[in-house]
Amino acid sequence: MQKFTLKAMIDQSCRLYAERPALSNVDGEPITYGQLRRQIDHVIALMREHGIRKGDRVAILSQNMPTWGVAYLAITSMGAVVVPILVDFHVTDILHIVKHSEAKLVFVSSLHYPKIGYADLKPMPQLVILDNFEPVKEPLSKDKLKGRFKHFNILKSKTRKASRRIGEEPKEDDLAALIYTSGTSGYSKGVMLSHKNLTLNVHLTCKFQKVHQYDRIMSILPLPHAYECTIGFLTPMHKGACVYYLDKPPTARVLIPTMQKIRPTIMLTVPLIIEKIFKIQVHPQLTRNLVMRKLYNTVPGRKMLHRYAGRKLLKTFGGALHLFAIGGALLSEEVERFLYEAGFPYTIGYGLTETSPLIAACTPSKIRFRSTGNVLDTLQVRIANPDPKTGIGEIQVKGDTVMVGYYRDKQRTKDSHTEDGFFMTGDLGMIKRGYLYIKGRCKNMILSATGENVYPEELEAKLNEDEGVLESMVYESDGKIIGRVYLNAELFNKKHNMRKMGSSQKEAFLQGYLQRLRDHVNQNVASFARIHRLIEQKEPFEKTPTQKIKRFLYS
Repeated sequence: MQKFTLKAMIDQSCRLYAERPALSNVDGEPITYGQLRRQIDHVIALMREHGIRKGDRVAILSQNMPTWGVAYLAITSMGAVVVPILVDFHVTDILHIVKHSEAKLVFVSSLHYPKIGYADLKPMPQLVILDNFEPVKEPLSKDKLKGRFKHFNILKSKTRKASRRIGEEPKEDDLAALIYTSGTSGYSKGVMLSHKNLTLNVHLTCKFQKVHQYDRIMSILPLPHAYECTIGFLTPMHKGACVYYLDKPPTARVLIPTMQKIRPTIMLTVPLIIEKIFKIQVHPQLTRNLVMRKLYNTVPGRKMLHRYAGRKLLKTFGGALHLFAIGGALLSEEVERFLYEAGFPYTIGYGLTETSPLIAACTPSKIRFRSTGNVLDTLQVRIANPDPKTGIGEIQVKGDTVMVGYYRDKQRTKDSHTEDGFFMTGDLGMIKRGYLYIKGRCKNMILSATGENVYPEELEAKLNEDEGVLESMVYESDGKIIGRVYLNAELFNKKHNMRKMGSSQKEAFLQGYLQRLRDHVNQNVASFARIHRLIEQKEPFEKTPTQKIKRFLYS
């Protein structure tokens, strides 16, 4: 009988793929699965020396790197509970999570040590530098941190041997991870996921997204995010693939040569990244002169140009991609049309932290335009209170990948489920011929004056199609639909020489542009969904670490 625990999963992988590479920095020496097994044992022994036992919470505060994965697998293998913390959280939020989770030990990278090492936490958990698994015996000064771990090689470090202890083997229903969400509503919730939640989600994911031991995964999203952790880390570990991490921010200047070197076969991304690539690099090339613009404005011409651009984009990504997985938010219709017509090997998944996370997905060959694919096997998904006209309602899900609950919050756990046990996702969607379509968030939906439902995400997608708009947000204020747009200043300066305009001339130009943009969008939507006013957003929208706009700050 198969054991659905992370320990059983990684034990099997380390046995089957001992000589295969498992984890690596882009410019580093890969750790094989055999070496990974020894490092996991080393870290388990280290934690036991510091009094960590089954059920204790152990946090990780670090940028992506191979030792992050080693620590995660060691914590869960010994039956402790991993608390992955996003480094982009504010320091006060980080300290709150450490305190609220009751973490007894924190693995922290030297880069992020100052966020907790100099804090006045009572009680202060044991700190271990993640770069080399060195316990912190006394506070480290900035001088001591600088360059200290730069040349550390995990393969040459001394290893401890972890003896097997009866009673510490994790069970399927034991808590494995405690993930604090980076929600757009202004507060974090501790989501409790069991071993079965996570490992079953990995197994179900593999039925849709084919992963094998020769795959190379380029990791660019933060590992504490459930999407990257389950799909981009645990799933490759289950199948014996190798995951590569950057030691620099994933800018275009860093990513392009890296992808040519690694030639990844699988990548995970969020819509914002591929939308920026399309708007800044792809679309301008397809419409760079009058002839191409005329060609692009015809359906056959657009499809031909998309196929051409798709081949070039695939080469930019290294030329070996067979799976480009997109998740975390709604993808722009314009960008998906490009990927679809280009024959790019993309897939869109849907899920939440509370569902471990994947709920629906499909293989690139079975994509349905604007759909997130089919519901995973064994899960029950229903549309609650569907609109009689559209079939759109709240997506509710039930199954063994749904969370145990919210940590230390029984009331919120109870309120998140229906009386018959379905988890209420808060997302709006519909099911058509077995495929799930996402329309937006329940809390974002606007009820028009005529009683019709308006989905802000659909209006935002139309606004974002304009080359002058980098990002937008639509909301309701005093019964009217308002849009905020953050404009592409570089494009306006280049095309309209705005630097030479006076302030009043510039303001008049921008107001005229916003009026024309509003009128264009309103001509292409239902009368009840028309935007009353557009406002220029002077600065980029403040976002969560997973690049979702913090809507509560602007509406």
